[in-house]
Amino acid sequence: MITADLLTGLQSFLPQDQVIEGGKQSHPLGNSGQVTVFPKSEEEIASVLKYANDNGKTIYVEGAGTKKGFGGLTESADILLSLAEYKGIVEHVPGDMTLTVKAGTCFAELQDYLAQYKQKIALDPFVPESSTIGGIIASNESGPKRLGYGSARDAVIGLRIVYPDGKVIRAGGKVVKNVAGYDMNKLFIGSMGTLGVVSEVTIKLRPLPKYESLILLSFPEGNFEQIRAFAIKLLDSMMEPVSLELMSPSLSERLTGKTRYTLAIGFEDVENSVHYQEEFVRNIQPDNSELEILIKEHAQRFWDNFYSIAPYPAAHGGSKETNAVLKIGVINLDVLNVLKESQILGDSHNLLVEAHGGLGHGLCQVNLKGAGEDVVSAIHEVRDAITKLGGYVVVKHLPFALRKEVSVWGDKPAHFFMLEGIKTKVDPNRILNPKRFVGGI
Repeated sequence: MITADLLTGLQSFLPQDQVIEGGKQSHPLGNSGQVTVFPKSEEEIASVLKYANDNGKTIYVEGAGTKKGFGGLTESADILLSLAEYKGIVEHVPGDMTLTVKAGTCFAELQDYLAQYKQKIALDPFVPESSTIGGIIASNESGPKRLGYGSARDAVIGLRIVYPDGKVIRAGGKVVKNVAGYDMNKLFIGSMGTLGVVSEVTIKLRPLPKYESLILLSFPEGNFEQIRAFAIKLLDSMMEPVSLELMSPSLSERLTGKTRYTLAIGFEDVENSVHYQEEFVRNIQPDNSELEILIKEHAQRFWDNFYSIAPYPAAHGGSKETNAVLKIGVINLDVLNVLKESQILGDSHNLLVEAHGGLGHGLCQVNLKGAGEDVVSAIHEVRDAITKLGGYVVVKHLPFALRKEVSVWGDKPAHFFMLEGIKTKVDPNRILNPKRFVGGI
């Protein structure tokens, strides 16, 4: 009866083929809806939100579903708002190097389009062939090249947001030099869609690099002091790698065929500059380490494989093993401790652990695979260890049943009262992505 009433209410202002009963209620990752709607315009998004707000209905927001296992303590909301049909380029100004795009647009499609103009978005999310620009912004997704690219907060210059009551606001602008007032973009980036639905994103672009290479520097003896000393030399130099990512032996074996700690050092620039930086690395290469250089297409192929390593809903099949993904933030060189701890976890908890972390920015990702109870135990253990280092652990992917046993975001931060206050002001009826963010917001 409730579903029938929902269908009737939604179909009063949406075409019938854009309203589907049931959705994916039985999905093991949760975050589904009794009714799924597919708006094709900002006006339709606003109408859905206003309807939900006026009638006390909860909404989960989804693009391509790559973040379906990220947060959320309710298996199914009343409405699943899918942006799968809300996509396309609104405006591209090549001379200004800016792009305005609808939130449901696939990231890889955008990069392919921009390549015609020798431009790109300077972000490197996981699963780029499925991830939408709205999902990347809402979760503040980034990868190893964050060292050279920065994060979504550095790339976004403007947003259009649909508030829970259906009102549409604009934060930022469409030009890079926009410095008046508060930078409201940062409020919404990384908020997991709990404050409003991102409808449009304006982002600054970069030119495609003239040349690209990737140095794989492996350490057969696994000497962490040697790795640390090398990283310090490179970071203290005038070189500008876009990545300085340390891979665990298990991940290195998967991507390079060598079971040893390996640094993935990426360079993007004009060819002479890249070769100069390659030579610098050769000159400071530690004893007993092994160096391999991948250029152009070979480097790109490595990164394509790298960004597909994490488990996501599209690949979620009938496996009895549990997959989890942890995002860990520490002081940059403490990444060595994170990878060391991850290696121990694999042995002590009988798990497949594939880990990597940026020695220039301190962000790590740890992928766990094994029995559910072992995965949960490992998450608790690694969080205790990282807390002692002054870092944090966020669970980016975990089945719904296990998210009830593990705090996705960890303890409430000291500034939680501010987050709570903003949520109460913007979404007083708590309809939008409930219990999806820090502290159950």
